Amino acid sequence: MLCAGTAGPAGHRDAGKAGARAERSIPILEYHAIGFHAAGSPLEGLWVTPAELRRQVDWLASHGWHSVTLGQAAAYWRGAVPLPPKPVVLSFDDGYPGDWRYALPILRDRNFVGVLNLQIGNMVALHVRQLIRAGWEIDAHTFTHPDLRKVSNAQLFHEVLDARFWIEREFYVPVPAFCYPFGFYDARVVAMVREAGYEVAETENYGRASPADGLLTLDRLRVMPGLSPRAFAALLG
Repeated sequence: MLCAGTAGPAGHRDAGKAGARAERSIPILEYHAIGFHAAGSPLEGLWVTPAELRRQVDWLASHGWHSVTLGQAAAYWRGAVPLPPKPVVLSFDDGYPGDWRYALPILRDRNFVGVLNLQIGNMVALHVRQLIRAGWEIDAHTFTHPDLRKVSNAQLFHEVLDARFWIEREFYVPVPAFCYPFGFYDARVVAMVREAGYEVAETENYGRASPADGLLTLDRLRVMPGLSPRAFAALLG
């Protein structure tokens, strides 16, 4: 299912706060489809062209930014590991073909890694494994991409916990993060994400990610198509 990308808070912030290093926020860039779309597509705002992504990654590299994964960010906020100067997370939602076809080589050319928030079934397993070999992190984005606030407890368990177990069994990788479909969550959903053992979770609330806002309700910065270099730089603050 395609992510409609409706942003904004849809529930309560996670009450859990980090201790050491909570003062340092990290930008999480939010991408969806990398590639090309037909004019007038209802999901036009989701598509960033490969040329745009390449310019943005080149800009990040030339201005001293270093890509990190959400797992690394979580470990940093816990005080477990240091991070390079100017860390940034590049997250890609859903599992579109362009993540493998375009984003993978573009990031690899700059020794960057990405985070794939995988809706299970959206990407061929072979392509997921190629991302993993390149250092990408694979995180959970449910099976069916529902508004989790509206599903039964049984389905919520399946979409949140079973999704994590499925990725771990299929690809033999840790799954430290969860991404809320459409950015929607409430107290019940956050509680399930916590019970499922995720270290962090991403919303579509706008801003730099900070544990001061709750590790299970992290903000992101959506990258819209057509951003000028100046606008992209401003996004990073």
